[in-house]
Formats: sequence, structure tokens, C-alpha cells
Amino acid sequence: MTALSAAELARRVLDALPQTQCTRCGYPDCAAYAEAVAQGEAGINQCPPGGAEGVARLAALTGRPAEPLNPGNGLEGPRGVAWIDENWCIGCTLCIAACPVDCIVGGNKRMHTVVEAQCTGCALCIPACPVDCIALENVTGARTGWDAWSPEQAREARARHEFTSWRRKRDAREQAERLEEKAARQRAHLPGLTHGAEGAELDRKRAVIEAALARARARKAPP
Repeated sequence: MTALSAAELARRVLDALPQTQCTRCGYPDCAAYAEAVAQGEAGINQCPPGGAEGVARLAALTGRPAEPLNPGNGLEGPRGVAWIDENWCIGCTLCIAACPVDCIVGGNKRMHTVVEAQCTGCALCIPACPVDCIALENVTGARTGWDAWSPEQAREARARHEFTSWRRKRDAREQAERLEEKAARQRAHLPGLTHGAEGAELDRKRAVIEAALARARARKAPP
């Protein structure tokens, strides 16, 4: 398989995935799993949200034999939607940071809520919550896999994930640039900022600033 054909296969596999971004496949998102499948590094049976039908879709695309879902990745089941208990939410924002499709609304020390129509049921917000106030509610009854999800929902979830990932990388880059500029200013005015420090103490403060500059530059670097 050429690099070009592998890239095309990865694109088609990604199009066939439910885009819940749940990481249960063992990869950080659906795109990474699709790439691994196309490269022959991952099985086609590692996506519980896609269920048995999802395995069949990937089998047709890759030419590999269909096989049962790998129980190590989880079981096929109804789709859930995250629900936040308002009485226990402390507004820590950790669930917001964990949500791959940015469907949790709230501010620091303010009560959060989930936009149910946008929730993929990935459950990544649950372990992120320090007060255990998030649970999944079954919203599809006995329907599982692609019977509990639609191509339209998958396309919307994919678009939201791609935008959320882009925005978070942009915000992190801009924050790193601000930190780098601040550290550079401190380095330029180090004698005045150290209140007459000399010798080893001045060297220590200079090393602290240089380390801060290095961290900021590393955060700016593309992954």
C-alpha cells in the first residue's frame, strides 16, 4: 500500500466512524484511530460506539474479515448523554476542558450544564469531575451502535471536534506567546527587577527566566 492509498483509506475510515471522540479505541480521537487502522496498526473492532455495524463498515473498507468487538475497548450499548447535578457542581471547569466537542456551558465557580443536542456521550467529563456530579443518561433505549446515532450527528460532532481542537491549540499558542513576551521583558530588565541581586542569586533568577522562555517556546512549537 502506497502512502497515498493509505491516506485515502484513512480518510474513508474516518468518514465511517461515529465521531464520538470517546478514546475507547485506545487513540486520542477518531482521526488518530482511522490513521492507525489504515496503517494496519489497529484492529477494525476497537470502536464500541460504532458497534457491530461499525465493524462491518470498516471490514468492507479495509478488506479485513469482520470480527466481534474487542471487549478490552468496551461493549456496544445505548447512547448516553451527560447530565450534571447542579446541586453538586462547584464550577471547576475541568469537565469543560475534557469535553472534545465543547458542549458544556459554564464559567469558573459557576454552575455548568450540558447542551444535550451536542453531547456525543463520550463520558470523558465523568472522570474529570472532582465531585462526581456527572452521569450518563440513556437517551436511545434499547438502540445501540449506529441504530442509536445518525450520519448527521456524526458529521456535526466531527465538525465541533475539529473546531474545538483548532481553537484550543490557538488559545494555547497565544498564551505561550504572551508568556514568552513577558519572560523576554523580564530578562531584558533583570538587574532592575532583582533589587540589586548579584552573583549566584542573579544567576539563579536568570536561569528561572531562561527556563520560562524555553517552556513558552516549546508550547508554541507545532505538535
